[in-house]
Amino acid sequence: MNNSIKAVVIGANGYVGGELLRLIANHPNFDLAAAVSNSSNGQLVSKTFGHLSQALPDTYFVSRDDWMKNIEDGANVALFSAAPHGASAQTLAAVIEVGKKKKFNLHIVDSSADFRFPEQSTWETIYGIEHGAPDLSNSFSCALPEHLDVISTDHVGHPGCFATASLLATVPLAKSELIQSDIFISGITGSTGSGRSPQTGTHHPDRNSNLYAYNPLFHRHSPEIEHLTKIASGYNTNVHFVPHSGSFARGIHVTVQAKTVKAVNKKQLLEIYLDAYKNSPFIEIVDKTPKLKNVVASNMCHIGIATDGDSIVIMSVIDNLIKGAAGGSIQWMNRLWDLPETSGLTASAPGWT
Repeated sequence: MNNSIKAVVIGANGYVGGELLRLIANHPNFDLAAAVSNSSNGQLVSKTFGHLSQALPDTYFVSRDDWMKNIEDGANVALFSAAPHGASAQTLAAVIEVGKKKKFNLHIVDSSADFRFPEQSTWETIYGIEHGAPDLSNSFSCALPEHLDVISTDHVGHPGCFATASLLATVPLAKSELIQSDIFISGITGSTGSGRSPQTGTHHPDRNSNLYAYNPLFHRHSPEIEHLTKIASGYNTNVHFVPHSGSFARGIHVTVQAKTVKAVNKKQLLEIYLDAYKNSPFIEIVDKTPKLKNVVASNMCHIGIATDGDSIVIMSVIDNLIKGAAGGSIQWMNRLWDLPETSGLTASAPGWT
């Protein structure tokens, strides 16, 4: 049996899928086995993603059924799902069944929302549809790599991009027990967060030179942030989240605000965050306010801190497609295969995107 790790991307023709293909093409431990897309089946990857013409000049999209039929028995499979919410779970259930028959050594990281909540009823209430594979929920953990030291499942559901940026800011704060339970979060995301399918919110004349809030206080990442903050910190919070659409293509800037239960100074806060992320290679606590251009196109998160003693402000910036999805998924997959967490993810941000 070939001991190489075969990387497979489902939903490979979307923005997150394209980033997964790009990162996998340069990963020292993963061999791209399939770029799965039923809608783009038979087309060259480079026709959809022209920037991958050198990295993947002869790679074609394949259908899910063709990939599952042709994969060798006993293969080591690192499966990344970038399929849409609601569709991913059913697809992964089918893959897992084939994997049992073909005796795959299989690990899955799902960047859709399908395995972010342990309770089927919670997920269905938030997303308004029936869950595609509720029996698999216990097979997935959902957390950021920075917030879960030991994983007990073979598969991971990756938190959403807004949730990722928010959780990296909120969890150390919640653990500190320095704040009141109400946390106020304002986030701005780039247009790639809305996916490749054209819609009013991503149409250039509407989005360019514009800024507006959407779903204030009712965005579906709010309960996700509350739930995962509780899991990672043990502290109950009331999250008040207002997302905004920015005029840039990629990146998320989040500002978290909370009131203290006792006086605090910046030195104390810095110590809390430096200690929380001392073993986290992709988190940097910066002296000044963080800037998107310093993290876009990388797996880094920069965090800035401010306080007047009674109120605390934590600012967090990430690339929504990388740290918020594709890069975070590879970070998790590295851990699932006992590889260095930074494998394939050490490229610096270009700085002038």
